Amino acid sequence: MNNTSPTPLDAIDSSVQSAAATAVFWAESGPSLRAALLRGLADALDAARDELVAIADRESALGPARLNGEVARTSFQLRGFAAEVEAGVPYARVDDAAIAGAPPQGRPHLVRMLEPLGVVAMFSASNFPFAFSVLGGDTAAALAAGCPVVVKAHPGHPQLSLAVWELAQRVLERQKLPAGLISLVPNADREGGSYLVRHPDVAAVAFTGSYQGGMALQKLAAERPRPIPFYGELGSINPVVALPAKLRTEGAALAATLAGSITLGCGQFCTSPGVIVLIDDPASDAFVAALAEAFKPMPTHAMLSPAIRQGFDNGAAKLAAHAAVKPVFAPAADGAGPAPRLFEVTAEAFIADAHLREEVFGPLALVVRAADVGEAVRVLEAVGGTLTVTLWGLEQDSDDARHLLRAARRVAGRVLFAGVPTGVAVTHAQQHGGPWPSSTQPQSTSVGYAAMQRFLRPVALQDAPRWALETENGQSH
Repeated sequence: MNNTSPTPLDAIDSSVQSAAATAVFWAESGPSLRAALLRGLADALDAARDELVAIADRESALGPARLNGEVARTSFQLRGFAAEVEAGVPYARVDDAAIAGAPPQGRPHLVRMLEPLGVVAMFSASNFPFAFSVLGGDTAAALAAGCPVVVKAHPGHPQLSLAVWELAQRVLERQKLPAGLISLVPNADREGGSYLVRHPDVAAVAFTGSYQGGMALQKLAAERPRPIPFYGELGSINPVVALPAKLRTEGAALAATLAGSITLGCGQFCTSPGVIVLIDDPASDAFVAALAEAFKPMPTHAMLSPAIRQGFDNGAAKLAAHAAVKPVFAPAADGAGPAPRLFEVTAEAFIADAHLREEVFGPLALVVRAADVGEAVRVLEAVGGTLTVTLWGLEQDSDDARHLLRAARRVAGRVLFAGVPTGVAVTHAQQHGGPWPSSTQPQSTSVGYAAMQRFLRPVALQDAPRWALETENGQSH
């Protein structure tokens, strides 16, 4: 399985069929079985942490500190989904007793419950080799929902993907569970990924990756004879809006914090702040100067792949050549990774040119200068859809604050009033997914325990016999 030639289509068939053979069993499994698997996977990850982090660092250059933290997050969310299963979340029911008489007052007995979708094809992400990969959040949510998973390994970390999958297979064997619950497609090229999405036994797709790749796969999912849900996270520019009053008192500290967020992980976060919206004011000028100074000495490490580095260089070059854009400072020579870049443009130009609103994946940000709050709102409206919007300086209620918040809520899945958007907590209230183009399903999240709902659909049983209600999903009522 660790050869580098593309996986043959018949091998993909075999992986999907192996998963499909477990679908009924896992859909009808009870909470103890699902929770035991999720916790077993978490324990195995923690036990193999040192070995896995070493492999991940060789393949990704993300560094042991970052990768150890990512393993901790991955095992944490596996255990969190286990607790959700034990709390009965995927088995939740709404029971409306029958009422005698003619409608609309009278009604039959209706029980609304949740049905697992079936086999989930999960496309691993490049920038999170643990948390959005073989045993990451998508896999954890799908298994908790009662769905087997076929993982399309990312070419950026093939050895790690194989090692984690083999670890998962050992857990399945110890727990006497079918190996097909977690299947792996290790070396799929573009044709293989497309074939996986079109496979008739695949019931849903979870994807984190590029806008172009996600668009192509979504089209395939929609054009199937029986279309299926496509949960895609496609990229985001994550605007930060900073009001002058906030910058007058905290500008220097906020500049240092923001520079650290933009360059974190060499800027390879889906929540990296790529646009900074400022209102014309001397405090904004001082903030830009402080941000440039904070940026200059920051080293970066090698990017995840040559293709990602090439994409960053191309994006930075396009901005540098744009007639309306000016660099804020001359970047230092590249080291192990690219030197950070900071550019500036007027709000009018930003709103007029969609190319200025394209994500540049890496340590780069674009300062957008707005004349007033009204123009800043128009900047947010031009963005259209983003995972996050950060609003600094809205501590007090005002017409301007309400205007900005209303605009931010329309375009973002998560609105921050403090801190920076990098770092996404795994909680019940988390929303990681926003309007197009940041994601294809803005009503869903790919982080947090609500992610399980993507892989469940409601079914109502009307006037069902007692046995049907007692045996559904392995539950007894």
